[in-house]
Amino acid sequence: MLNKPDSSLRVVIADYRDPTQGEALLQLLNEYAMDPMGGGTPITAHTRANLLHSLANEPQAVTFLAELDGKYVGLANCFFGFSTFACAKLINIHDFAVSPGLRGQGIGQALMAAVENHAREHGCCKVTLEVLEGNKVAQRLYQRCGFAGYALDPEAGQAMFWDKKLN
Repeated sequence: MLNKPDSSLRVVIADYRDPTQGEALLQLLNEYAMDPMGGGTPITAHTRANLLHSLANEPQAVTFLAELDGKYVGLANCFFGFSTFACAKLINIHDFAVSPGLRGQGIGQALMAAVENHAREHGCCKVTLEVLEGNKVAQRLYQRCGFAGYALDPEAGQAMFWDKKLN
């Protein structure tokens, strides 16, 4: 867990219209984007200018911010979805990041616990996420939190995440 015994870690649901939380979200997302596991490229000026307004107007969006000793140090951008097989809501973690230098101190686990609690409070059947094959550090965290790859039929293999860029 946290290395400093006097540390205060809390996780809050972000208010996209709060200037301090909004700037923290953008800064953390940019840190994540610039990390090799986030693509190694900063967020665009368009994203910086429009993301908070867009998220505030997206009813399925919820962002969790981890705050340690008065500074925001982690985030989980999530979206409610729906599982047709379970006929129930789900939460997908779209972005998940902890500031470099603070990883391995329990911040990721606290964020995951907050997401899971929120999902349970909203009647979700599961929490989903995607992780890069080479991101072993994140995979270990997700496994500790109970996540695993999935297959509907083991003979068909594990599910794969694909995308097609439209612009």
